[in-house]
Amino acid sequence: MSMQDVPEYKRTGIITVNELKRLGLLPSEERLRKGPVAIAECPEQIPCNICVDACPFKAISMNTINDIPRIDWDKCIGCGVCVAKCPGLAIFVVDLSRKDKALVTVPHEFLPAPRRGDEVVLLGRDGGRLGRGRVVKVWEYNRTWIVTVEVPRELAMEVRAIWVEKK
Repeated sequence: MSMQDVPEYKRTGIITVNELKRLGLLPSEERLRKGPVAIAECPEQIPCNICVDACPFKAISMNTINDIPRIDWDKCIGCGVCVAKCPGLAIFVVDLSRKDKALVTVPHEFLPAPRRGDEVVLLGRDGGRLGRGRVVKVWEYNRTWIVTVEVPRELAMEVRAIWVEKK
């Protein structure tokens, strides 16, 4: 196998929106505009299926434990339980139903913990700064904070982490 046959995310460690589309891991634009929906950015075939059992709506499936998780976006309501339970921090919830801003739900395992109303730094897939957003919801599961942030619509598919600046 030559290097050009190797997917870009395997060379860089960062999966792009185009690669997610090519793998069939992104919902349609129409579905994204209907309301919150989970996106499993998990392209590796590894023995993990925690998200399948975690989903209370049975929206995530895998044929075998080594398959890539597939989300039935018609069943998914974007509750975020899968975000909390994914040990690989590879599931996010995106909501493009608002007119002016988008909502993105991300896992967060750093201190300080964010609080509702906080302004935070939005981080992209590569860890770089993308701008600022506002925390609209926070909850904790097993020492992982699940944080929903209001972000500019054009950044919804790129924001995958936050940084809480110390005050």
